[in-house]
Order: sequence, then structure tokens, then C-alpha cells
Amino acid sequence: MVNIYQTNKEKYQATVKSLASKLQELSWYRLVAFVFSVFLIVLFASEGAIALVLIVALFGGLGFAALMKRYNKTSYQKNQATFLAEVNEQEIQRLQNNLSLLPSGQTFTKHDHPYVADLDVFGTHSLYRLINRATTESGRECLAEWLSEPATKEAIIARQEAVEELSPQLAWRQEFQASGMHFTNAKSDYRKLLDWLETPTQLLLHRNKYLIASIALAVLTTAALLYHFLYAYTSGFIVHTLPLIMMLIINTLFLRRVKSVAEAIINNTHQNVKILGGYQALILKIEAGEFSAKHLQQLRSVFTQGNYSAAQEINKIKRILGIAQLKGTNGMLSNQFYPVLNTFWLIDVYWILAAEKWKTANASHLRIWAKAVGEFETLSSLAGFSYSNPSYTFPKIKEGACTIHFGALGHPLLKPEGRICNDFNLKSSDNIVMITGSNMAGKSTFLRTVGVNIVLGLMGAPCCADTAELTAMQLFTSMRTQDNLEEGISSFNAELRKVEQLLKLIQQGEPVFFLLDEMFKGTNSKDRHRGGFSLIKQLQELNAFGMISTHDLDLADVAGKHNLVTNYSFNSEIQEGDMTFDYRLTPGLCKDFNASELMRRSGINVLTEFSFS
Repeated sequence: MVNIYQTNKEKYQATVKSLASKLQELSWYRLVAFVFSVFLIVLFASEGAIALVLIVALFGGLGFAALMKRYNKTSYQKNQATFLAEVNEQEIQRLQNNLSLLPSGQTFTKHDHPYVADLDVFGTHSLYRLINRATTESGRECLAEWLSEPATKEAIIARQEAVEELSPQLAWRQEFQASGMHFTNAKSDYRKLLDWLETPTQLLLHRNKYLIASIALAVLTTAALLYHFLYAYTSGFIVHTLPLIMMLIINTLFLRRVKSVAEAIINNTHQNVKILGGYQALILKIEAGEFSAKHLQQLRSVFTQGNYSAAQEINKIKRILGIAQLKGTNGMLSNQFYPVLNTFWLIDVYWILAAEKWKTANASHLRIWAKAVGEFETLSSLAGFSYSNPSYTFPKIKEGACTIHFGALGHPLLKPEGRICNDFNLKSSDNIVMITGSNMAGKSTFLRTVGVNIVLGLMGAPCCADTAELTAMQLFTSMRTQDNLEEGISSFNAELRKVEQLLKLIQQGEPVFFLLDEMFKGTNSKDRHRGGFSLIKQLQELNAFGMISTHDLDLADVAGKHNLVTNYSFNSEIQEGDMTFDYRLTPGLCKDFNASELMRRSGINVLTEFSFS
């Protein structure tokens, strides 16, 4: 895969270099065309050849416009190639597990969520960074939602089919991603745009009155302006200018009536016009695509109904809001000529009415379009993840009792060369697995490995495993409980809250798979034993389904003897002073202890004999 991405990256970098040279040439052509046209116009004008002046002005203007069009097209192609090179570089970094420069999705973290904080779903080195290829806010939100909420069996199967179709379409997917990258804007907020679209219209209810008034005032102002130029500079300047002054005062007062409406539109959209461009570009790519997966066809149908095209409708509001942006925001002018033209011909009224008319016709659609684009981006992201990891497998989604089966299961956030894979099988009839192990042997990592792959499987993505079978279930973890000084919560209380949350979830009747790491580590050993055994017994009586890791061999041994758990372990060896870990899941209790050796290596003089008495 690295070779494919590296080849693509070099190809697009060469394209960028070539297009940069073309742009420089076109810049010179424009300059020469402009200077030569001006030279001819001056020359013919000095000779009194008005006809030739007009001809040169006409053809010079057309030629300059053609060069500008070609320049803009070439500039877009250069930017597209730049983004495609960047996309391939990002894929290389993902394959090497260098994720630090990619968006972390940290804003989507919910501390009271059942599992995201424990499984590195969002954050510095996370699933979100590994999977995300979305360029829109709705795409990023959709991915975050899928990572945070297990889907139904039907939804998972539909997503798998869509991802499998998109996965081999590398060129289309990368073009799709790069098309959205032209319009990224860190200051944008598409929710603010959606909220504006759903606010009531104000001028549209009285559209005819505003149009008649604005047209009448514009005509009278134009007449006053012509009257001023015809007579004011011959005699009676003040008398012949007075009508124009009166009309400008009337126009100014009229514009004050719509000022708040105009400012509301501009303030809610001035950072978000670029968003609309991004959605339009992505919709055009989707509309032009041919898809066989039913889910992809359903998403595509959202944008086209008969002669109706979402991309064309978005282009309309883009043009309207583009005019609005000329007015500027918060007293800051965007175009110096706008206030003059507006005062003479009341431009505000026309674009406000056009915006409100569009809003009435399409406001309810835009949220649906944004959601569909976001879902398409998420499926494309999963397809990119699948393509980059051809050894991963889509899990079979089973009916009936809770089942987890993984063959050669590994953690996708670990580099392949250092990844140790294990087989793991668990049915609800087995209830609870307890994993013991020495320090740093891999207990917690294995719990996260199982959890992360369940998240992937239940969102429609392939799992880091050779074989996989799952049933739809709710995932719950308690692995990184911490104190909260602001709320006055100790780590032990935080752990109890998680346990309470788990018990309530189980009692709701939904199938729940839990992962618990070192239960009740925030209290004394006597209470930890009593509480741990009591919780395990309660979970077993509730037919709960999950995994528990612990250093506490006594607890694991007692729970195993009472047939409450099935014991597995990770072990290490110390040979000739060297400590080795094989990270292999083994049936039974842990058979080795390395804490004392680790303490010695940290400089602690560990006593060979010790007693509390």
C-alpha cells in the first residue's frame, strides 16, 4: 500500500510543478494582453479611430476574460493536485501510525460515555485519526456518531456492502476527498448556517410591496441622477441637485428598515459561504457517480429528484450570499462601491428577498443534504481504512445469543511489525472472562484490542483480525477512571459511578458486553477482595457478558473455583536477568510475578524477607 500511495504522491507533486509553470505563463499572457490592448486603444484614440478603439476594447476584453477563465481553471487543477498529494501523504502516515498531524476529534469526547474515553476512540492516538477522511463538519460528526453508537444488524450489513464497493475505487475516493478540501474554513460553523435557514422570513411576506417600492425608488433615483448630470453643470447646481439629494435621503431611510435583516443574514453566513461550496463540490461528485450498493443509491437519490438538483440549488444560494458578502460585516466594508450602489438602487432588498425565497424552498432540504454528504464521507473514510488494510476482515453479524469470535485479533493502533495477535472467543453462555497477568504483560492492551475491534465491527468497518463474528450489542468499559478535583470526586467514587452505570445498563435488558480493568483499585485490599467478588457474582447472576483484568490472583482463583469466571492470563519470563513478554493469551491463571524485579530495576532495595508483625 505504501508503494501505491508514494507513487500517487510523486505523480501529483509532478503535476503541481507542471501546473505552476503554466500558471506563470498565463500570468505573463494576461499582462501582455492587457498592456497591448491599452497601447492600441490609446494609439487609435489619439488618431480619432473610435471604431477601432471599440473593436480593440471588445476583443481585448473577451481575450482577457478567456485568459482569466483558463487561469482560474488551471489554478483549480493545481490546487486539486496539491490536495491529492496531501491525501496520499496522509495515507502513508496512517500506514506508519504517525497520526499526530491529523484531526483528533477530541471535541467529540463525552466523559460520561459508556466507552469512548477508555478505548482511544478520539484524541491523540485514536481510531478517529486513523479513519477520518471527511472534509465537512457533517462528515466529521457522522463519523464521530458511528464510532460512539453501535448500529443495528441491518445498518451494519448495509454499511459493509457500501464500504466494500467504495474500497477499490481509490481514484474516485481521493478525488472526492480533495474536492472538499478546496473549501475548508476553520472559522466556519455549518450549524449556524442551518439555524439561520430555519429562522422565519421577514420581507418575503410583503415581497410585492418591497419590490414595487424598491423598483419605484430606484427608477426615481436614476431619473434624478440623469437630471442632475444634464442640468446641474450648466446652471442652478443646487436646484438641479436637490431632487437627487432628496431621493438619496429617502433611499437611506428605506434601507434602514431592512438593515437588521441584512445584517442578520450576513453575520450568520459570512464565514459559511465556503461551506456551501464544499457541499456543492461533493454533491457534484456523488451525482456523477454510479453505485450498485443499495445504501449508496439511497444516499445519492437524496440529491436528485427529476430535474431537481441539490448542487444547482446550492449554487443559487451561493451566488445570492456572494452578493451579500460585498456589503461587509459589523461596519467593515467588503467592497467600497457597494454602499454607493446600494444607496442608489437598493441592492439589499433584492438579495434579501432572493435569499428568503430560496430559504423557504430549500431550508428543510439543506440539513438532509448535509447529513447525506456526511454519511457518504464517512462511508468513504471507512472504505479508505479498509483499502489501506486489506488483511482486515468484515465481521459476520450473527443473530441470537451474544457472541464474540476473533481469529488472529490485533490492535489497529499498533504498528503491524510490533503487533501480536491472539484468538479470542466468548459466548454469553460463558458469561465472564477474567484475565490475570504480570505487570506490562498486555492485559489492559488486550481488553482495549477487543473493545476497539467491537467498535469497528459494529459501525460497519473491518476488524483487525483474520476472522470475525459478532452480534449487535452495547459496549461498556471501565478502565481509566480518574478523580475529579473540581467536582470533588475521588478515583474510587468515579469507579463506583461507572459500576452503577453498568448495572443500570444491564438491567435495562439490552445485550451488554463490558470490559473492566482492575476493579476497585482505589480502596484497601480487604474491601477490594470483598467488593470484587461480590460484583463478579452479581454480574454472573445477571447473565452479564464481559471481561475483567486484574493483578489479583487470589480473586481470580476464588472466582474461578466458584465457576463465576473463565480464567485466562498473560505471562512474562525472567531469564538471566532479562525480562521477556510474549503477549500471548493463555488459558488459566498467571504463573509468574515480575513486580519485584521491576522495582529493583527502578532502584528500590526490595527486601527478601518481610513481615507486618
